[in-house]
Amino acid sequence: MKKAAIIMGSDSDLPVVSKAADILSDYGVPFEVHVFSAHRTPEQAGDFARSAIDNGFGVIIAAAGKAAHLAGAIAANTVLPVIGIPIKASALEGMDALLSTVQMPAGIPVAAVAIDGAANAALLAVQILAVSDADLSARLISERKKAAETVLEKDREISERFGRQQSV
Repeated sequence: MKKAAIIMGSDSDLPVVSKAADILSDYGVPFEVHVFSAHRTPEQAGDFARSAIDNGFGVIIAAAGKAAHLAGAIAANTVLPVIGIPIKASALEGMDALLSTVQMPAGIPVAAVAIDGAANAALLAVQILAVSDADLSARLISERKKAAETVLEKDREISERFGRQQSV
């Protein structure tokens, strides 16, 4: 199985990013976590991205706040799928990071999830890896079925509690 990478622009992003690590662990996806800054360590970030395929990665998650250039800087240096997590880290409540993540020029795509959306970033990474891994795909299907069953059970509980209301 290919590995996933989680790159954060600052260690202050760890409380958000750790949710992605937890989900990747739950699915048995091997991963590495690193801190590289698009602005303070551009050479290291670029080197990581350029060597990611040779190092066995299949997808990269990049989380950053404020200017949030990290996902784009990583994507500019690899053809692997890059998923950006905009982090809520400024007076703009993450909108600056969101816009920086989604406004990529043609030819350098970055997938983006919600502000602080590390869980969905990890699930999207798992889905990308599952394209070439039948076991991982089966696990995703199973988890979706369990989630649906949970919602339907809650529906039954709520419906029983309130019953069918008659309008007058």
